[in-house]
Amino acid sequence: MKPRFIAIFFTILLVYSGISFYIGWNGWLLLSTLFHWSSAGVYAIAVSVIAYAYLIGRAAYGTPLRPLAEALKLIGSYWFALLEYAVLVLPAANLIALILKAAGAEKTIYIVGVGSAALLLLAILLLRGTWNAWSPIIRTYRVQVAKQAGQMSKLRIAMASDLHLGTIVGNKHLKRLVDKVEQIKPDLILLPGDILDDDIEPFLHKNMSDVLGRLKAPLGVYAVTGNHEYIGRKVPQFIAAMDAIGIRVLMDETALIRDSFYLIGRKDKASGGFANDQRLPIDELIAPLDRSLPLIMLDHQPSDIAKAAENGIDISVSGHTHRGQMMPNHLITRRLFELDWGYLKKGGLHAIVSSGFGTWGPPVRTGSRSEVVQIEVEFLHSP
Repeated sequence: MKPRFIAIFFTILLVYSGISFYIGWNGWLLLSTLFHWSSAGVYAIAVSVIAYAYLIGRAAYGTPLRPLAEALKLIGSYWFALLEYAVLVLPAANLIALILKAAGAEKTIYIVGVGSAALLLLAILLLRGTWNAWSPIIRTYRVQVAKQAGQMSKLRIAMASDLHLGTIVGNKHLKRLVDKVEQIKPDLILLPGDILDDDIEPFLHKNMSDVLGRLKAPLGVYAVTGNHEYIGRKVPQFIAAMDAIGIRVLMDETALIRDSFYLIGRKDKASGGFANDQRLPIDELIAPLDRSLPLIMLDHQPSDIAKAAENGIDISVSGHTHRGQMMPNHLITRRLFELDWGYLKKGGLHAIVSSGFGTWGPPVRTGSRSEVVQIEVEFLHSP
């Protein structure tokens, strides 16, 4: 490994360890005061294991300790969520406690009272966030495209991005996706990237293809790669697994559907960095197409919305952002992308970005909901 990478890694690890110690120290203040504990040894070991559980779980996943490794990854994932909100909550709680202490308040007020309030707030955030992550909703958008699509006047699309299937998001949540899509009764199903959560092995080991393969629609099921498919470095295996269950992955490819409209599927922009395989620009992809027909594009990251509008794309569907997944991260994604979630009309383009169906890292959503997007398209004759 390069010295620079090693230096960055250990710097991040040092900062992470410092924050974890800070959280553990606050927990010790509360618990030792409540239960009159005097020895912190066992507590320190427990907090250390929890803080590094995700890393331990990832390292042990390929060993006979896989069930334990999965449990550790889940515990560690929740610790990441706790860490983010503890950084926001605990400094304020410490400040209030110091003010109360200086004012002469007793320990039961400035440690137990304030500490319990902070703990309750953190618990509410994690519990509500967990419910948001595992309780998907259907979000509907209605758009009109001023083009004729063969004999079709309407098209119903079900779209689900960012499934992140792996050790945390598995068959149970995947069945919820199938149920929601069946409620929509779509003509077409689109999966714009990050179907996998890095590694394809959990997907194969848990036979998730049996559930994902239940997604059916008269006009087919189409997908594109996301950055996490490239992080896992198993894109050919991923495409083969999707093809085996009737899901076509468009890799800088187009598909003419019933001589009525085109689907345009872009490789994720991460393809250049992870696979040394630069994707084609939009204008080259659509150059051979009959642009009098509607153009519907799948692009995992919503980073080319302006170019999509310039090139006459009628509908684009994306994901990637998770809308920050946990507030206030949405303030960051809002600045990074012209559209980080929802709907935008830009020229003749209808751009739709989903907050995603699965989760990355902790199965917690506080700034977004797990969602399946229903798109009701009406085709109009051009004036």
